Amino acid sequence: MNYHYEENEKKISVAVIRRLPRYFRYLRGLIEQGITRVSSAELARMMEVTASQIRQDLNCFGGFGQQGYGYNVEHLYDQICELLGVKDNYRAVIIGAGNLGRAIVRSPMFERRGVTPVAMFDISEDIVGNTVGNIPVYHMKDLETFCRVHKVDIGILVLPKDQAEGALTVLEKAGVRGIWNFTSAELNTENEETLVENVHLGDSLMTLCYRLRSNGVFGDTENSKTED
Repeated sequence: MNYHYEENEKKISVAVIRRLPRYFRYLRGLIEQGITRVSSAELARMMEVTASQIRQDLNCFGGFGQQGYGYNVEHLYDQICELLGVKDNYRAVIIGAGNLGRAIVRSPMFERRGVTPVAMFDISEDIVGNTVGNIPVYHMKDLETFCRVHKVDIGILVLPKDQAEGALTVLEKAGVRGIWNFTSAELNTENEETLVENVHLGDSLMTLCYRLRSNGVFGDTENSKTED
């Protein structure tokens, strides 16, 4: 069964959508181990959720399982890949060729998830004209034209916070509809066709620090020094 998006279909909750990448990762791991079938209970133990939660999540898209048999791992993985657009060949540009930008563009996550980085953009004359992991670095002034010509789907923002809004505006004008924002700016847009995913690495770090403190783990508070 293939799931197809239609305007009149029920809206899937954000919580369910955010769990789909976990299914993707765990199912890929099962395939790599040569496992062909898995029950909701087995998958639940691996993912540390309930079997009921898994069945509810997958039933949002048609179920994919057979009573008494469980799930065909490869088939379910293919369906999750379809839902996540892994085979849609999205094209991405990285705006900002600093340390984080260079680390991101070299990551294997793009190939595994069907996204192809096609260019980077920066304003530094020391970087423009070079390549990072075989990806060419162009000047920011060429961003809009490049995105239009090459039909870019995703813009990845790893530039200074105060430049994020300007980059978003250029990307929207160029028809780029997906924004993956790693700046500390909380970007929003009035354009209903543009989707923004704000990623706050600092929030994740502070969540970890909270959990450490809640478990009685404290740093060197005597010598610590807090800076803005």
